[in-house]
Amino acid sequence: MLSRLRPQVAQRRAVLQMLRMETARTVIITGASSGVGLYAASALANRGWHVVMACRDLEKAAAAARELGIPEASRTLLHIDLGSLASVRMFVEDFHKTGRPLDALVCNAAVYLPRLDEPMRSPEGYEISVATNYFGHFLLANLLLPDLQKTVAPRLVTLGTVTANSEEFGGKVPIPAPADLGNLEGLEAGFRDPVAMIDNKPFKPGKAYKDSKLCTMIMSRELHRRFHASTGIVFSTLYPGCVAETPLFRHAPALFRKIFPWFQKNITKGYVSQELAGERVADVVASPAFTRSGVHWSWGNRQKPGREAFAQPLSAKANDEARGQRLWDLTAKLVGL
Repeated sequence: MLSRLRPQVAQRRAVLQMLRMETARTVIITGASSGVGLYAASALANRGWHVVMACRDLEKAAAAARELGIPEASRTLLHIDLGSLASVRMFVEDFHKTGRPLDALVCNAAVYLPRLDEPMRSPEGYEISVATNYFGHFLLANLLLPDLQKTVAPRLVTLGTVTANSEEFGGKVPIPAPADLGNLEGLEAGFRDPVAMIDNKPFKPGKAYKDSKLCTMIMSRELHRRFHASTGIVFSTLYPGCVAETPLFRHAPALFRKIFPWFQKNITKGYVSQELAGERVADVVASPAFTRSGVHWSWGNRQKPGREAFAQPLSAKANDEARGQRLWDLTAKLVGL
């Protein structure tokens, strides 16, 4: 009797698993092999989402997913190098081959290379921080907008940073310089050698990172202005707190990597673990509390237990509609849209 029932039970379990896969909402997270992206992937998988982990190193991503216990049935690993526009386009083709709908996109991946003396270049010849952190996400978001429009309550979430928002103290720190896009002279000039900065000034690698993150926040606001009313897509950015021990800082000096977490834990009180940051990203993706579009979500610079998220004002630089439109047009040209 039991031997006859076992195949039926196994078949029933397989059907239930297929049904779960069909009903699970799907999110793409860039840079999901480590740091905030990895922990956001884990948090969303735990909430029943199917996570497309978009990463450069798929072996690393698979190992990280196993270590955190993200079930194989809850994840798909696809290659992307956001610094290469051709790779971004190939990723979109590969995602479409999966046949999955798209409910949310999380633009998380970033490179931070503060010790460079000379700019590194993308395959298209663009400075690598801007190419990866901004151009790649700009192209990806635009190519996936039609997919997001086909689903119910879609969201496009972008990771911002306090260092690119001059409304906050962290955005005013003059080392190496605050984020400043100037009049976009570098983009206007084509952004290829010898141009390495958006404002066409001398190369500063730390500022290039800040500038690229300011651009992603402007991108989100411009997406909101252009597409929210007609598509219903919720566009938002967030600063989950200072994730001082993320692999983002792996290229920073060793002394900085040792002192910075201690400083954030004990002096500024801004320290946030990767796990908590991942949960906050998952909230912005999935929680009914985050359905407002055009918002930059924050939990404050000084962390307090139980504190709720709030809408943090962005700087005048990020809210300037004329500049946002011009940045959009120049970027669209440079990425081939």
